Amino acid sequence: QVQFVESGGGLVQAGGSLRLSCAASGITFSINAFAWYRQAPGEQREFVAGIGSSRNTNYDDSVKSRFTISRDNGKNTVYLQMNSLKPEDTAVYYCNTLPLSSTWGQGTQVTVSS
Repeated sequence: QVQFVESGGGLVQAGGSLRLSCAASGITFSINAFAWYRQAPGEQREFVAGIGSSRNTNYDDSVKSRFTISRDNGKNTVYLQMNSLKPEDTAVYYCNTLPLSSTWGQGTQVTVSS
């Protein structure tokens, strides 16, 4: 069964940066596509960025040019580099496969203060 462990969140001022990590297990990592999602309080979970097995990427318009998704197949880990953070980026961030698996990790909290 696939499992995800997200880390790297924290409290940062607007304009700052964070790098999130997602360690995946129970899956053949290299052949799968992955994505980052986020959920703000009272909101639906939304797509942030995705990366395919061939490292092709796509982003939600709200984070394009600020966030970068990457992967390390040797470490079974997906990353999300977040720069120029804004208060509206505040949310719990999760990773999952594409298409979605039914399993979600605990997420990592990102809080951006103004």
